[in-house]
Amino acid sequence: MTKQIQIGKTDLYVNPIGLGTNAVGGHNLYPNLNEEVGKDLVRSALNNGVNFLDTAFIYGPGRSEELVGDVIKESGKRSELIIATKGAHKLVGDDVLLDNSPAFLKQSVEDSLKRLQTDYIDLFYIHFPDESTPKDEAVGALKQLKDEGKIRAIGVSNFSIDQLKEANKDGYVDVLQGNYNLIQREAEQDFLPYTSANNISFIPFFPLASGLLAGKYNKAMTFNDLRADMPHLKGEEFAKNLEKVELIRKIANSKEAEVAHVVLAWYLTRDSIDVVIPGAKRAEQVLDNLKTLNVHLTDQEIHDIDSIFK
Repeated sequence: MTKQIQIGKTDLYVNPIGLGTNAVGGHNLYPNLNEEVGKDLVRSALNNGVNFLDTAFIYGPGRSEELVGDVIKESGKRSELIIATKGAHKLVGDDVLLDNSPAFLKQSVEDSLKRLQTDYIDLFYIHFPDESTPKDEAVGALKQLKDEGKIRAIGVSNFSIDQLKEANKDGYVDVLQGNYNLIQREAEQDFLPYTSANNISFIPFFPLASGLLAGKYNKAMTFNDLRADMPHLKGEEFAKNLEKVELIRKIANSKEAEVAHVVLAWYLTRDSIDVVIPGAKRAEQVLDNLKTLNVHLTDQEIHDIDSIFK
């Protein structure tokens, strides 16, 4: 059994390798998704010791939660699992608006509970900030739901550092999910020092920089999905990043591991990063991500990886 890690100051304990499920029913994010393949992905994760699943209303919209909920129900393992989901998107006609008002967040939790077919959510995030709601009020609504037993931990995602500080005015924020990887390290300037000091767990999204840090890309590749507009996957910057990845590959080869495993293992050495949630589109990718748990980096290697991407 994998050693379970506590997420920050919560009472949630998880395998440090979780699963991001935006490719499970996230039809609005990826064209041509097969829902059965998505469900198999989640089954495969649960059957191999992954107990932390990350989804969101806007994946689908709603469909990812439904499919994840179906698999959890059939598994009979609900009490062993930690489910994270997110809300803030409001569909109005053809428009998608952001709403952090207490009333909307409370309704979002109720709707997510139904789609996930469960009576509590382990970790609920405000997915994106809106323009108008004071963030401590938004979090205050989630604190009420926590007191009622409907959610167990409170998260925020995509907040600025000022919004995070406002949200955490009463010390209720347990988890911040934000953009962080070896290519995009801005979080080291403000977020990681703050989360560290306040015992907030930082969960990076895009930990593999949309696949770049998985070590599977080459100079000839072009992209026609949400990766097409990412600066780190274009032109000269893409070429430079690929050279850095080759330096990581040397470390990986010395450990009979893959680039992705070394990169994910490096994140887990960072202060306030307790878990990572690499996404996957196929069951074998889930199993592959779990190999990260076998990688042990020396202090020198941790330093070297840091330097390569400084």
